[in-house]
Amino acid sequence: MSEYKYLSGFGSHFSSEDERYPNSLPVGQNSPQVCPYKLYAEQLSGSAFTAPRTENVRTWLYRKLPSAVHLPFQPFKGAEYFRQNWDEQPPNPNQLRWKPFDLPPKDGKSVNFVEGLHTVCGAGDPRSRHGLAIHIYSCNSSMDNSAFYNSDGDFLIVPQQGVLDITTEFGRMSVAPNEICVIPQGIRFAVNVDSPSRGYILEVYDGHFLLPDLGPIGANGLANPRDFQTPVAWFDDRDVKDFQVISKFQGRLFVAKQNHSVFDVVAWHGNYVPFKYDLSKFMVINSVSFDHCDPSIFTVLTCPSLRAGTAIADFVIFPPRWSVQEHTFRPPYYHRNCMSEFMGLILGKYEAKEDGFAAGGATLHSIMTPHGPDVKCFEGASNAKLVPERVAEGTQAFMFESSLSLAVTKWGEETCQKLDAAYYECWQALKNNFQITKN
Repeated sequence: MSEYKYLSGFGSHFSSEDERYPNSLPVGQNSPQVCPYKLYAEQLSGSAFTAPRTENVRTWLYRKLPSAVHLPFQPFKGAEYFRQNWDEQPPNPNQLRWKPFDLPPKDGKSVNFVEGLHTVCGAGDPRSRHGLAIHIYSCNSSMDNSAFYNSDGDFLIVPQQGVLDITTEFGRMSVAPNEICVIPQGIRFAVNVDSPSRGYILEVYDGHFLLPDLGPIGANGLANPRDFQTPVAWFDDRDVKDFQVISKFQGRLFVAKQNHSVFDVVAWHGNYVPFKYDLSKFMVINSVSFDHCDPSIFTVLTCPSLRAGTAIADFVIFPPRWSVQEHTFRPPYYHRNCMSEFMGLILGKYEAKEDGFAAGGATLHSIMTPHGPDVKCFEGASNAKLVPERVAEGTQAFMFESSLSLAVTKWGEETCQKLDAAYYECWQALKNNFQITKN
């Protein structure tokens, strides 16, 4: 919402107090014998205590009641397609394309954010803290008197339709299409909507999302740290009977009840925080001479693996930009990749496949599965007059790229009924243009 306030910066150590209660942060220490306003001090750790200082993230929260004040967790009945069973379907190496995923029917039942979570694909195991999952959310109602947190990893949320009004323990933020937000592991939040809403989620188990190194690009460029926004402290001063706290733990959902809102944090300080980012602020790097650059130059955030330069997951966008390369086939090249490429479309038409790949849909090109421009794109770009031109105007496509081999769930391959069985046909009319020229 426009009235929400934010702190700017990525990876910074922030301090924030609800303006209704000034001086609510302790001075000079984290856990005094008695906190201001007799609040409880609670530390939220996002890394091991002894992690290197460059990787050490935590926040101190000053709240009305500790998070431990709840009844025992019980299995949560709901979100039946939000699960991480990577062995329920046989492997499928084909190029996969999904038509736009369904929104809840207008005359149907209310579905909130958690109830509308559906897992499409993934790999790894949250118990061993290695892997990822890709989900779709589709909802039409708000999370009233409930909150969700993920014990297994971080959520990177990409709205495609509808504005998300998100309340977190740290404060409130509004996230619209062409913006993203990250909710790190363990942080509790609730999503409110005022219309049918849909989008994509990248969940990582291994670590946290970071800005990519810039190397020879220099000190500035791509997603600049100053453009990331973290909400300021705000708390919900309510006692709520049977408030629900929903937890994702080891790939399953559980729920506990308590008689107060979890959003009772009056003040906080630290560097382990939720944040949002406006994709239109991305500073694009591109070739100004020849050839199509590798898509890594469009990386917004990365979750690195233990192998240098190889990501558990990268979040990459394909924003509006100038294309000026000379004597070059300008669209993305034909490709076989040692990485998995899951693409979604927030708005507009993707430059390499203007037909068939629609906003709210997706594609998956698995490890070493061939892919590239369709016939229409190839013929057009091969014969186009090479003048400076704007590409992807009014469009925002993105990619979740991973070094892991992703398995598609039964919901993703069958139940959703959105898989386009004719996707392979877009390459079938490509001709053998090989010519032998005699001297």
